[in-house]
Amino acid sequence: MPGHDSTPGYRAAAIVLAPLLMVQGLYVRLVTPRLPEPSGARSGVCGSGPPLSLLILGDSAAAGVGVMTQDEALSGRLAAVLGSQFRVSWKLMARTGNRAKDIVSMLAAASPERFDAVVTSIGVNDVTHGTGLGAWIDQQGRIAELLRAKFQVRHVILSGVPPMHLFPALPQPLRWYLGERAKRFNGALMVFAQSCSGCEFAAPDFPREPATMATDGFHPGARAYAMWADHVGGVIRRRLRQARPASG
Repeated sequence: MPGHDSTPGYRAAAIVLAPLLMVQGLYVRLVTPRLPEPSGARSGVCGSGPPLSLLILGDSAAAGVGVMTQDEALSGRLAAVLGSQFRVSWKLMARTGNRAKDIVSMLAAASPERFDAVVTSIGVNDVTHGTGLGAWIDQQGRIAELLRAKFQVRHVILSGVPPMHLFPALPQPLRWYLGERAKRFNGALMVFAQSCSGCEFAAPDFPREPATMATDGFHPGARAYAMWADHVGGVIRRRLRQARPASG
């Protein structure tokens, strides 16, 4: 688990703490409740107005783990937010445990479709499984390339890795270690988004109260999903407004 970071002090601390971090990582996997993905449709049409095709892509958070139904999850809340102004055709492609490399394989195997906008949630599993930062960014680039070339996506909203240093399920110092890794992943993802055509980094300001999280202390709860949807929905609306004059 330790490693994959260029900051000398952080790397040294991770090496010293490695045995404890390994034990704590195994403990968390053993005792943390494994919540199911929520029930409900994984595609649909809602709202009224100009057409908007939307893809939600990623891991267990994209899949909505932490709430009971997709209506409460990111997909349902985001479709409802955008449905106030658009006729939203939405689709969910997400699976618990997905890492960036799994998303690359998923997109490569999927049939071509067209989406105006994509919201991604990719990173927590890469942080916890020790994916190297450089490899993760390379995979983000492959994902963006596939979305543009195969799915004709114009707007890619890259959700930041959530604040893992606040996850109640993680004991210290594991919480510190994974939190620092998550921050470094987000810093690299912000830089990547600036050079990626059509991409934008989005990091909702989640409240710090544990009550906003699911019962497992690891996934978003209903309130956090609603805040996330409001944030990325605003980003999508702004980008579409800005693109409208250029498209005539």
